Amino acid sequence: MATVNGIVPARFLTLIAHLIITINLYWTRRDNVEACLPETYTQDQYNQKDTELLVGLSLALAFAAVELAGFFTGISMFLPTVGMLSTAAHASAAVSLSYFVFEQWECDLYWWVFGFCR
Repeated sequence: MATVNGIVPARFLTLIAHLIITINLYWTRRDNVEACLPETYTQDQYNQKDTELLVGLSLALAFAAVELAGFFTGISMFLPTVGMLSTAAHASAAVSLSYFVFEQWECDLYWWVFGFCR
C-alpha cells in the first residue's frame, strides 16, 4: 500500500505539470510557430503551422481533461501499473515540452512528444 500512496501524489503532480506547460505553450505558440517557418514566409504558411500546433495542443488539453476526470473520480487512482505509466509519460512530456517552449523546437517535434507521452 505504500507504493500506491507514493504514486498517487506523483501522478497528480506530473499530470498538473504537463497541463500547465501545455497551457503555457498555447499562450506562447506564436514563437514556436515562427521557429517552424523559414526566414521569409507567407501568411498562409504561418496559418497552416499555427493550425497544426493548435490542433495538437487542443487534443492534449482534451485528453488531459479526460485523464483528470478519471483521476478525480477514482476510476484509475489506485491502479499501480496505470499510475506508474501515467507518471512516467507525464514527467517525460513535462520535461520535453519545457525544452519545446524554451528552445523553440520545430512544430513537427510536438507530434513526436504527443505520440510518445500521451
